Amino acid sequence: MAKSSPSKKAWRSLTWLGVLIVGLIAFNAVGVFNGSGSWAPKLALDLEGGTQIILEPQVAEGETVTQEQLDQAVSIIRQRIDSAGVSESEINTQGGQNIVVSIPGTPDDATINRIESSAKLEFRPVIVAGAPTTAAIGADGTATPVPEATIDPNLSTTPEVAPTDGSDLNNVTPALQAQYEAFDCAKIDTNNVAPTDQPLITCEADGSAKYILGPVEVDGANISDATNGQEVGQSGTPTGQWVVNIEFNGRGADEFLGVSSRLIALQPPQNQFAAVLDGQVITAPRVQGVTDKPQITGNFDQESSKALADQLKFGALPISFTVQSQDTISATLGSTQLVNGLIAGLIGLILVVMYSLAQYRLLGLVTVASLVVAGVITYLLITILSWREGYRLSLAGVAGLIVAIGITADSFIVYFERVRDELRDGRGLESSVEAGWKRAFRTIVASDVVNFLAAAVLFVLAVGNVRGFALTLGLTTIVDLLVVSLFTHPMLQLIAKTRFFNEGHTLSGLDPRALGAVYRGRARFVPSVAVPGTKSSASSKEAAKRQTIAERKASELVGSSTESSNDGKDS
Repeated sequence: MAKSSPSKKAWRSLTWLGVLIVGLIAFNAVGVFNGSGSWAPKLALDLEGGTQIILEPQVAEGETVTQEQLDQAVSIIRQRIDSAGVSESEINTQGGQNIVVSIPGTPDDATINRIESSAKLEFRPVIVAGAPTTAAIGADGTATPVPEATIDPNLSTTPEVAPTDGSDLNNVTPALQAQYEAFDCAKIDTNNVAPTDQPLITCEADGSAKYILGPVEVDGANISDATNGQEVGQSGTPTGQWVVNIEFNGRGADEFLGVSSRLIALQPPQNQFAAVLDGQVITAPRVQGVTDKPQITGNFDQESSKALADQLKFGALPISFTVQSQDTISATLGSTQLVNGLIAGLIGLILVVMYSLAQYRLLGLVTVASLVVAGVITYLLITILSWREGYRLSLAGVAGLIVAIGITADSFIVYFERVRDELRDGRGLESSVEAGWKRAFRTIVASDVVNFLAAAVLFVLAVGNVRGFALTLGLTTIVDLLVVSLFTHPMLQLIAKTRFFNEGHTLSGLDPRALGAVYRGRARFVPSVAVPGTKSSASSKEAAKRQTIAERKASELVGSSTESSNDGKDS
């Protein structure tokens, strides 16, 4: 099969580029039409402002919060917020006591829950299950979850017979039974906790059932991964019910396997294994098989199952928090700094354009067009990431875009200079474009890979605004490689066939007479064409700059020996 001509390859590449741009525009248009998208990227805290939430730790009287607990909580909250697609947020400690969370825009209830929920997960066997009851009324007329005033203090709190396991009914003492009967599911909160080696009285999260649960058999800290997805029925097709799939580490898997082996042989409700999140039962399914990879079912939708999976995966907060205050904050920098940043980028762009036109004449217009194409693609990608993944553009991100102008221009310069080198070697323009591209592409790829790796390391290791800079830097590096391959090179392939550039017009930037001699190495020079004296002098200086010190000395020796031989001939 005959190879495609350069022109056909060029048009094919430009067609794919056009399809890509149209596809991005169409994708964003669909988002705008559905009400979730926008034609402008969202701005970060420093440029738009947002909401500041102060979290206050909830500890028992006499206890204090350690700095280690606060640092661990900050790390977990940051992971939760990042996983929700809320970027450019700031999470810090305040006064060694509170945690301050600053989020761009106005957070919804789901985001607030992600922040303050402790997400402490325990797996406890069900001992007793029943319908919820109303709260007992105390002497002062108020309802309490555990009405201690109505419980006989003389009731025994010690089992008459030592329980053999967590499902044994001997765990239920007379005092525990009385508390269970008086417990009001309508008043349950996240402070409903019990020691891990003691039974727990609690309810379903929706208040539909009340339980006495045995001691903790499997701790949520042993979860290695958690993902959400749709439940798969026996026929292998999704049922439409959203679930959370859990994987344990070695210890957790062994513990869960052992408990499920015991519970499967028991009668209801002792064959139920409850997943308790922050003191409430989110599901208490019957054990129907022996497994070490449980699945949490419940009244989940896609969003709530994803939130729970993220909370379980990133771990529980070491202490519980409540929202002390929630205030709207103004932009720390504002529109003036954004305008100044855009002006700086515009100045840099103008300087690049001026240099390109001065150095490459009309060939520099290809640089200008390439920068425009790269700008359009980058803008569309950032806009889509903004409404699709929650990305917000900060001033650091703007800085990354400005740096990208230089990165993109550098790729064009490398390519154009390789083409010029081929012309100096005496090649025609069309073959110079192809040969120059093969040489330049390796250099461009190597440079972009280094830039992308640097951006990736920054994005993984850094937090806050630095990640925004890393994201835009990495994104524009990919766009640079895309544009130079699908636009810049195809454009040079096409203009190489035009008479203006092929014949080396003075304003084309590819005039062979202006390029002069080429340095071939080892002090050898090959002039491509006869050039005027003024041009030859300039070209000789250009070629001389390419020599090493040793080669320059060798060149001088060759020149002196040539002069000596000429003197001998003259004499």
